[in-house]
Amino acid sequence: MSPFPNLISDSVLVNDTIDLLRASGGNASAVEIVDSVMKIASPDPQLADMLVGDLIETDPRLQLNNGQVQFIEGNGNRQLSEAEYVVFDFETTGAKTPPCRVTEIGAFRVSKGEIGESFHSLVNPEMPIPAFITSLTSIDDAMVENAPKFAEIAKDFLEFVGDAVLVAHNAMFDMRFLNVEIGRIHINYRVANPYLCTVRLARKLIPEIENHKLATVANYYSINLDNHHRATDDAKATSLIFLKLLDLLEEKGVEDLSTAMKGRF
Repeated sequence: MSPFPNLISDSVLVNDTIDLLRASGGNASAVEIVDSVMKIASPDPQLADMLVGDLIETDPRLQLNNGQVQFIEGNGNRQLSEAEYVVFDFETTGAKTPPCRVTEIGAFRVSKGEIGESFHSLVNPEMPIPAFITSLTSIDDAMVENAPKFAEIAKDFLEFVGDAVLVAHNAMFDMRFLNVEIGRIHINYRVANPYLCTVRLARKLIPEIENHKLATVANYYSINLDNHHRATDDAKATSLIFLKLLDLLEEKGVEDLSTAMKGRF
């Protein structure tokens, strides 16, 4: 069983199984999967059921019934106006993970055009914070010395996120750090939540501005960003920007999450 409803397996065997199922229209027999993915030629059907049963137990997207395995896609086609979002930002010890780690989390829940509950915590990165990062963020070793480690707050953060759509400015950066940190705690797992990137959206929706850095977009919308490079302040600014971008998506007739994620507008 997945340790949390919003975590899915990131194992090679599960990913290969999903690739096979997608290529097969979403369904394949347990025998086919064991033969193709596990490289066990012509397995006994009962053995195949047992092996596949153990494999798919780690991932709620996969179901086994009467020797047939079905892949159930996540709900990526929610209506933008009805979806719940968690806009988040990580501060980190550097740009690349591994080896760099998270030092601060800031997040806000956004729903029906309103910014709601927030989540904030400094994080002990279990490694020294470089002087350059401290000069950028003002977060130093002393500030995080007694802060919880990521593993100690992961449960609270995952519960705060729930099944919401995640949103971040340069989302690939934050999602990469999130999944690496999750993978340290829950081996071979990653978050299942779909996500939107406000950098990508801004490039499509407001191409006229000089660049699409957070400070530039915030200034374009006259959004306060006094404490740039602190997680809560950046997440709050990103939330306000995201609401503006949602309005522009609505003006363009984009109604569903799938279209927004693919940038087809």
